[in-house]
Amino acid sequence: MNRTESFPLAVSLIVATGLMGWVVWTERPVAPVEVAEASLPMNEAVSAPEPEMVAVDEIRVAELRAAAERAPEDVQVRIDLGNLYFDARRFEEAVPWYEAVVALDPEEVEVSTDLGVAYYYLDDTDRALTQFARSLEVDPTHAKTILSLGIVRAFGAQDLDGAIEAWEEVVRLAPEGPEGLAAADALERFRAVH
Repeated sequence: MNRTESFPLAVSLIVATGLMGWVVWTERPVAPVEVAEASLPMNEAVSAPEPEMVAVDEIRVAELRAAAERAPEDVQVRIDLGNLYFDARRFEEAVPWYEAVVALDPEEVEVSTDLGVAYYYLDDTDRALTQFARSLEVDPTHAKTILSLGIVRAFGAQDLDGAIEAWEEVVRLAPEGPEGLAAADALERFRAVH
């Protein structure tokens, strides 16, 4: 691969890192990756720090597991358990809790989207895309889902046209929101390279 061919790949990886970091760490009780980070010059974006990994509070996990056993229909306790593991990047452990949530409450679009992101991080692009499709059946205008869909299309499925289509939709739906700003930045970077 020559330098000209490797440049788009490098830019793609930079954008993927920034966007996936943003998706994973937004709407969480830990410090999220700021959207502005994605707009750093390329040489600075490569070294941008990732959010700190959150340690799992095993005492809290034990309490939540006990609560889950006592209340098999309690959606919130399962969300809380999934989030604890997700935030610690322990996606394999988050998945069963999120799957239990969407089985109990298929309308829980945030958890459904986080489940798709977890599948992606477990290198299961097809399941991630399927889960995002389910999220969009619940809420066809859910900006976080559409942004995540674009990321997985671009970097999991190697479908740049599909990614661009998704990100354009996010910009249309939430032009001033954090998802819209992240999507606009991704579009700008991809268009500059391609």
